[in-house]
Order: sequence, then structure tokens, then C-alpha cells
Amino acid sequence: MLEVAQLDIRPGQCDAFEAAFKRAQAIISSMPGYLSHQLQKCIEKDHRYLLLVQRETLEDHTEGFRQSPRYQEWKALLHHFYEPFPDVEHYQLMREQSTG
Repeated sequence: MLEVAQLDIRPGQCDAFEAAFKRAQAIISSMPGYLSHQLQKCIEKDHRYLLLVQRETLEDHTEGFRQSPRYQEWKALLHHFYEPFPDVEHYQLMREQSTG
């Protein structure tokens, strides 16, 4: 399962956000069901980032992470940088379908 969040950062806060994310990424990578993550910075809009997190299941994010005490640490480190607050969407890889 792929978790996708477009993060728009308040003006003038990108350096502070990146520093905070370096600390915060240890939180998500320590959670059960975590597989990998990437933070990518937008080329056209320098205040926009894309966070991609691979997890084993949707529940690893919605229940395991968001209902954990570690989520409160994540929130304290990062949530004040967002404007507006991001929507998070979840995707699953489509299985190949036979054509015969």
C-alpha cells in the first residue's frame, strides 16, 4: 500500500521543515508495517513536497501509526508547517489482468 501526501509548507519555513523531517522520519520508519518512504521536493513550486510511504497495509497507517503515541511526536514536529493541512490518500498496486 502506498500512502501519498502533498505537503504545502508555510512561506519561509522550508529549511525548518526539512530539518524537522530529518528527525521525524525515524518515527515512521520505526512503525510496524513500514516498508520505505521518500520525500520529494517540487521543482515548480519550491514550498511543495510529496511524501510517499510504503506500508504493508492501510491499517498500519490509519490505526497502527495514527493511533500510536509516536504519532503525537510526528504531529508536534511537522504539523505546524502545513498550509493548508494535507489530504492523505492511499493507493494499491493494480494486479495484471489476463487478456484471454
